[in-house]
Amino acid sequence: MSKTATIEIDGKRYEFPIIKGSENEEAIDIKKLRDLTGIITLDPGYKNSGSCTSKITFLDGELGILRYRGYSIEDLAEKADFLEVSFLLIFGELPTAEQLEQFEVDIRKYTLVNEEMKSIIDGFPRTAHPMGVLAALTSALTAFNPKSVNVDNDKEMYQAVCKTMGKFLVIATWTYRKSMGYPLNYYDNTKGYVENFMNLMFKLPTEPYKASPIVIDALDKLFILHADHEQNCSTSTVRMVGSSHAGLFASISAGVSALWGPLHGGANQAVLEMLEEIHKNGGDTDAYMAKAKDKEDPFRLMGFGHRVYKSFDPRAQIIKKAANEVLETLGVDDPILAIAKKLEAAALEDEYFKSRNLYPNVDFYSGIIYRALGIPTDMFTVMFAIGRLPGWIAQWKEMRENKEPIGRPRQIYTGAALRDFNKPE
Repeated sequence: MSKTATIEIDGKRYEFPIIKGSENEEAIDIKKLRDLTGIITLDPGYKNSGSCTSKITFLDGELGILRYRGYSIEDLAEKADFLEVSFLLIFGELPTAEQLEQFEVDIRKYTLVNEEMKSIIDGFPRTAHPMGVLAALTSALTAFNPKSVNVDNDKEMYQAVCKTMGKFLVIATWTYRKSMGYPLNYYDNTKGYVENFMNLMFKLPTEPYKASPIVIDALDKLFILHADHEQNCSTSTVRMVGSSHAGLFASISAGVSALWGPLHGGANQAVLEMLEEIHKNGGDTDAYMAKAKDKEDPFRLMGFGHRVYKSFDPRAQIIKKAANEVLETLGVDDPILAIAKKLEAAALEDEYFKSRNLYPNVDFYSGIIYRALGIPTDMFTVMFAIGRLPGWIAQWKEMRENKEPIGRPRQIYTGAALRDFNKPE
């Protein structure tokens, strides 16, 4: 017998079905609540409301579990590369060797960006934040690709995916080149996707450039770890915007803007800004640990704990090893990173932090890696966006294929009641 939930209003009882997900998550289905009762629910931030059913990502914050399409994040980070995971998220299954090779070939077909896009990026000052530039350039891609995607046509949808994966990586790196005053680079079809990222970012016309395989591997893992994370702020924004049947580029641009916020994708940037503040004030990590424990002190250690994961962030455990390998390979001697290592060691041993599950999270370690690679702090969220792109595409595609209705939350009005119009004297 199916489980139901009963709500009683003014003595009248209403029953609503309880649905169960494939991992035994349960939800009260209130689609007909307003029709039956005239009443809505109020849930600021939607912390208790499911906006959709989805087959893409499973997350259990209490147990520290993250899976894409049923595969554990640990297995994917160890055994797959970023394009394999991208294919998995978007199309539902891991690609065969032949499908993966063709996917990479097809992405390369679309890596050239229209030269007129340079006029748009030239209009920004060098001081413009890269995320603002990225949001604008992503939106501008709509003008150069005006035809809407028929999501019911597999060929059109596949081409749109490859086009988005190819062009987004290029324009994301252009935001960095613009800020540095460097000439814009182009995708090299003889190299892999993540290696191309390094070339696009750092190759100069005056000298040869070759990225370390260990660095490429670490970035590949980071992109995988960031690829999707269920219905977070930017992902739900992509689905919401796409529910109006806005195009893929427009919806992704909205996701970029949502990710820009310091409470979302800006977290790894906040980590480095905190480390720089500690360094500027003498580098006394013990004093800042004490400040973090003091309830009366507004200071908070950034990059420790997670609003979703209540035990540990499974992504952090994976990337911690990669961060150590990158630092060892590059031989970086940086006082900021030295402070980070001290904070990490102290937090992992301190009972105050251990008892509250305030372990270093993925933002802490990703910030360390990006800093070691010489990536400026204001580019950190762009890095996040590159990794999150396949998740956004997968969520947009699923929403459209499910023919979900346009997003339209309700509200409880708390303003003035009807009043007569009288002009003030």
